[in-house]
Amino acid sequence: MKKFISPLLFILLFTSGFAQPVIPDEVKKNIKARVDQGTNAGIVVGVTDGKTTNYFSYGLKSLNGKPVDERSVFEIGSISKTFTCILLANLVVKGEVSLDDLLQKYLQEGVKAPTRNGAEIKLLHIANHTSGLPRMPGNFSPANPANPFADYSEKQMYDFLNSYQLPRDIGSEYEYSNYAMGLLGHVLAVKKGVSYEQLMVDVIANPLAMKDTRIAFTPDMKNNLAMGHSAGIQVENWDIPTLAGAGAIRSTTIDMIKYVSANMGKTKSALYPAMQLSHKNSRPEGTTPVLGLGWHKNLADGLEIIWHNGGTGGYRTFAGFNADGSMGVVVLSNSNVSIDDIGFHLLNSKSVLKEVDKELVLDEAALEKYVGKYELVPGFVLTVSREGTQLKAQATGQPQLPIFAKTHNVFFYKAVEAQLTFNSGDDGNVKSVTLKQGGQVLEGKRL
Repeated sequence: MKKFISPLLFILLFTSGFAQPVIPDEVKKNIKARVDQGTNAGIVVGVTDGKTTNYFSYGLKSLNGKPVDERSVFEIGSISKTFTCILLANLVVKGEVSLDDLLQKYLQEGVKAPTRNGAEIKLLHIANHTSGLPRMPGNFSPANPANPFADYSEKQMYDFLNSYQLPRDIGSEYEYSNYAMGLLGHVLAVKKGVSYEQLMVDVIANPLAMKDTRIAFTPDMKNNLAMGHSAGIQVENWDIPTLAGAGAIRSTTIDMIKYVSANMGKTKSALYPAMQLSHKNSRPEGTTPVLGLGWHKNLADGLEIIWHNGGTGGYRTFAGFNADGSMGVVVLSNSNVSIDDIGFHLLNSKSVLKEVDKELVLDEAALEKYVGKYELVPGFVLTVSREGTQLKAQATGQPQLPIFAKTHNVFFYKAVEAQLTFNSGDDGNVKSVTLKQGGQVLEGKRL
């Protein structure tokens, strides 16, 4: 799972007041380019105004499989957190819990939630990521890194809580926490005497007719599964039994459009008051990022967008809608490369849609001069090698990945969002490489 990421060409659509549930040809072309270049295995998009829904799908469920479509099943990752917070909000609306309730109230005997300066963690603090609990627990040590949450136990979850010392005052700062949200889902399920999955299905999935939204695969879901991919290689699905509320749900674009439509108030649901509560700003005015309960909120170009994204080992996902209810968007991909920009662009045409890098074919002689080792930081070396007309790059402790020429000296990855620029001296020989990734720039001298 991963943390929210920034939106990243420009397509003139309609203003929000005249938005229509259409997927522009330019967006379809962009999606096709991502898949055709091998950046994503498959991408499915759904857009709705609550009355009309349109879908667009491109790519494959697996390397030799059938095409993806709106019925294909994906891991939605951290979008699950919005489900968890709607479950919380529903109990608040019913008067069964309060956002001001202390976490300690819902813990089993012998488990003590950490405190700081006399203050205690409230359910609200977990729902808006200000509890002071970390992104991941310190005792997280998976036996199988390809399915990392599978063996994390309830005992480990409670042991970590018992031993953790908060680094800052409760409620003072935002820190996105998979651990805390997983803990919240767990205690809510314990309160109701059922599993997290059963609670989610009973309260959200079944009432909204989301028959393919589950944690455990039904036979139909398994048959329609779009297998996850990383660096173009098919990878394992993630099982998240203990911290399920943080990211365990699997779903389809059809079901997620139902979910978004209900959150927009377009689909009539007894859950709407709880959903509205989950959208309401939960942090002090002027504090960033702006959050509801689970949901993140962006305000740009006069549009307020309520959204969340998700990521597991082989998937990236996005669900969001304009707060005025004019449009909702779902984007699901079975590759671990971000598709957030597609979702934000469909909701706000001024939000930039990433250009897809075009590959330049260079001969072996042109590529050979880049082969070598480059030290980006002490002890962290990028090794560039060549196999025929294919350059590959491998950083210390990381897998080897192919890189592709954008210009004679600028190369891009398809498996991750990163770029390498090889820098030559006056003599024409390559002296260093510059890595750009995630807003960071590192230059490494050639060894």
